[in-house]
Amino acid sequence: MGATYTGRFAPSPSGPLHAGSLVAALASWLDARVHGGRWLVRIEDVDTPRCAAGMDQVILQQLAACGLHPDAPPVWQSQRSGLYQQALDQLIARGLAYPCACSRKDIDAALSHLSHLGQQRARHGELIYPGTCRTGLHGRNGQAWRLRTDLFERNGPLAPVPYAQAAITFIDHNLIHWTDRRLGAQQQDVPAQVGDFVLQRADGCFAYQLAVVVDDAAQGVTDVVRGQDLADNTARQILLQQALGLPTPRYLHTPLVLGANDEKLSKQNGAQPLDTTDPLAALNAAALVLGLPAGTGSVEEALGSWVAVWGGLFTLSPASLYNPTP
Repeated sequence: MGATYTGRFAPSPSGPLHAGSLVAALASWLDARVHGGRWLVRIEDVDTPRCAAGMDQVILQQLAACGLHPDAPPVWQSQRSGLYQQALDQLIARGLAYPCACSRKDIDAALSHLSHLGQQRARHGELIYPGTCRTGLHGRNGQAWRLRTDLFERNGPLAPVPYAQAAITFIDHNLIHWTDRRLGAQQQDVPAQVGDFVLQRADGCFAYQLAVVVDDAAQGVTDVVRGQDLADNTARQILLQQALGLPTPRYLHTPLVLGANDEKLSKQNGAQPLDTTDPLAALNAAALVLGLPAGTGSVEEALGSWVAVWGGLFTLSPASLYNPTP
């Protein structure tokens, strides 16, 4: 039986959408439309301290102004904590998650020691957790929970992956291998390059990695189309999908919009809110980043013309859409 294509756009309501956000939104919408599937919107407000009041409604209004309407009512991560707790409890029961008492200062000190031994300390500005609490808390008070990535250091295929027939996904020694629909073959050594990552923070907030994996599975997401800056998260999410017995979607990571400093355009580096007073102009700017021709006429006409072009760029073959799971 064929799996119904289900895509999603999952913005964080820490600020309004900007030009880079619209690229990901448009690409995910087009991919769903060209495959006759559903397009969902999920408000990723699990990191409540970073969320701004009322920004979720601003984002939904921006999408609507650009003609991007979800096929089901949006969901909010802040209302789904019970699902994340169930997943965390499952990992704890299987010995795949452990409590951690380390502060950032503790991790930095441990990594400083390792750096003297010639070992890598950080990647992309983030500290690689060295596994200090894997063997126990030693009298300290555990506040966060981490995934034991070392337990996945083995050869063999992952659990059945009903959606990703075209994306060969497996573990080879420590390496997670997968195929991105745009970037091609990818791999990452999560234990060495990331370490045991956080599932629930010390402040009680569930981590993005856990929440997104649980939500994608619960919503039946078959295809994740998102910005290339999030490609680095994919291996961690595949590990969590494997640990929880959840299907792995196909992944497609879109080009980024760069700011004046040649870094990814973001709310943190001064990205201006998306101006929807002229939605066609905003959409045309996003389309240009995606390699699509300029759209003319109404917003609806432009979107329709881009669906046809997108079909020639990223259409999935019938074999890759086949789902052997009834």
